[in-house]
Amino acid sequence: MALYVISGGPGAGKTTLLAALRRAGFVGVAEVSRALIQEQVALGSGLVPWLDLGGFAELAQARMVAQYVAASQHAGPVFFDRGLPDLLAYLEVASQPVPASTHAAVAAHPYQSPVFLAPPWPDIYVNDAERWQTFAEAQALYQALRRTYQALGYPVLDLPKASVAERVAFVQTVVGT
Repeated sequence: MALYVISGGPGAGKTTLLAALRRAGFVGVAEVSRALIQEQVALGSGLVPWLDLGGFAELAQARMVAQYVAASQHAGPVFFDRGLPDLLAYLEVASQPVPASTHAAVAAHPYQSPVFLAPPWPDIYVNDAERWQTFAEAQALYQALRRTYQALGYPVLDLPKASVAERVAFVQTVVGT
């Protein structure tokens, strides 16, 4: 089992890269937040990150742990669109307290090194219904993610600002596939 994280600020190409890795035959685990936001908005719930980040993070954590457990059954490399440590960075940027359960979940569910980090890239950044952050906020989150993963002992590799095919080749070279 080799569980890799592709992280970075919003709009940096993570989801597009994950889709390309899937097309190349890898297992990819979708980001929880986007689907969770859509569900909570449809329910008319206040558990969306711009209204209740702490509550939203708890929901996301439960789903991310379930994804991790399911993905750990695969023999080959698995790529996650965000990892549990992302919750720490999001809460940090928002100056929100981090529950002990989140620290415990992060410690209990380690990922393979290195962590791939998509740097802020204004040429591809676009807002939509689930991506409400400004580009400046995306940059701040990127920095918090870098600090968070490094503080947890993960080597961090920036993805190149390059075509999707070049990013896929970069990832494949690093993981040795």
